[in-house]
Amino acid sequence: MKRIMIHSQPRDSLIMINERLANLGDYLPVDKPIIITDENVMAIWGKHFPPGDVITIGTGETIKSFHTVHHIYEQLLSLEADRASFIVGIGGGIVCDIAGFAASTYMRGVRFGFVSTTLLSQVDASVGGKNGFNLGGYKNIVGVFNQPEFVICDLDMLKTVPREEILSGFAEIIKHGAIADRDLFAFLETNREPALALDSQVMEKLVFDSVVIKSEIVNQDEKEKGERRKLNFGHTFGHAIEKLTNVRHGEAVSAGMVLAAKLSVKKNKLSPEASNRLMALIDNYGLPVRLNFDRDAVLKTLRMDKKREGDQVFFVFLNEIGDACIEQIDFRELETLVGV
Repeated sequence: MKRIMIHSQPRDSLIMINERLANLGDYLPVDKPIIITDENVMAIWGKHFPPGDVITIGTGETIKSFHTVHHIYEQLLSLEADRASFIVGIGGGIVCDIAGFAASTYMRGVRFGFVSTTLLSQVDASVGGKNGFNLGGYKNIVGVFNQPEFVICDLDMLKTVPREEILSGFAEIIKHGAIADRDLFAFLETNREPALALDSQVMEKLVFDSVVIKSEIVNQDEKEKGERRKLNFGHTFGHAIEKLTNVRHGEAVSAGMVLAAKLSVKKNKLSPEASNRLMALIDNYGLPVRLNFDRDAVLKTLRMDKKREGDQVFFVFLNEIGDACIEQIDFRELETLVGV
């Protein structure tokens, strides 16, 4: 097991790579936590949960809504949960986002932790303290920054995750290599087959390296005022595409990274060879390099991006593989690229 610490106020957050769900009880400050999970995780892993009350929610992006959060609040009230309660989200990114938000806002905040069950959640969603839900189809438009006390990344649980969801996780790992670690990027290029086969040693390295990159950035900029914006590489286009096409998050981000790389080339920051290298890696991991979408609808959606300030948006470019930068650009610049 490997440990990484994210430093925050009022508490630090301990990320444990290759710890097991079976050891969850070792990290609980109460005898019986309140567990929030989804139907699929409950069916497969529920028998391994520690003693405690369980709140089960549905699956899919549509349940990441205030309706679900309201349901959780009502269940917490019926369980007579108080400020001494401890909440554990056991699931993927949707469960962790919603559980973290509910814990952060119920009675103005109760303590919480996560057991992350999907690759996307282990390398991204459960790490860094962003919690929230969607509104009007816009991703994570309501949310808070609040760190879980711990995150358990049980790599054995990945074996029960559908392949298409695993690929979504690889999109975020590719992103981490592209923005901050050329060696990780090269490792992905040369270890494609064992990675896609979920080889234990390869996956431990990929998850660990990704969490190291994200934790180092979050430790510098927890509230996304500067450096943390680099983690949004591919997401400005990606979130808009995801909203309009209903593809998986990793698929939309993959297409978004390709568009962002093309814009980086157009602005003379990135070489065409490096852009093609990124596109080839995305394609080799079974992820889309281009998706069909309505150009005008994407542009309209981009104007609701959380990174927008007036007529400009903070956009992440690549200078080279492993080196990203952030600039504010006018929406008219984005219009020149959408749909190419």
